[in-house]
Amino acid sequence: MQKEYTDNELLELLEKDEEQAISLIFRAYYSFLCKVVYKIIPDSNLVEDLAQEVFFELWRKKGRLRVNTSLKAYLRRAAVNRALNFIRDQKVKFADEKPYPLDSGEANAGQQMEADELQQRIDEAIDRLPERCRIIFVLSRFEDMSYQQIADALDISVKTVENQISKALRLVREALGPFLSMLLLLMLF
Repeated sequence: MQKEYTDNELLELLEKDEEQAISLIFRAYYSFLCKVVYKIIPDSNLVEDLAQEVFFELWRKKGRLRVNTSLKAYLRRAAVNRALNFIRDQKVKFADEKPYPLDSGEANAGQQMEADELQQRIDEAIDRLPERCRIIFVLSRFEDMSYQQIADALDISVKTVENQISKALRLVREALGPFLSMLLLLMLF
């Protein structure tokens, strides 16, 4: 029978660079992380890849890793961030494939720089949202999930989803401030 390790013992083994540690952590938390990621991205193949990436990063950071919460909470947060980063990166990839809709059909260098800066500001504003708010916002805006689908996936009420979307929009608007007029101009062309 295999010994049960505490989170602190597992982290100590990991810090000592013992390969057994990552294997034990993987066995203990892999299924849990897959479920966490699946709530955000319901694609079983992608879920497994993203969960495995969390363990790879854990191994890569083993010497300088500082876990201030439980290992489970740390890994959950890492999995959520990995899923959201994947969604963000896919959004950027799709956005880059389309030309900016300007009246001349081609963006001049100044317009391109303004559009790139605006996109960067939007991404930064979204990244600064509180975790729950950001997850709900990303699922709604980038995954095209309905409020009901989000509520079901995250096991929360539709009213909570509505409140979090309102909060996200307010915070993004506040963060963008002077850039909103530029956004409106770009959308009109």
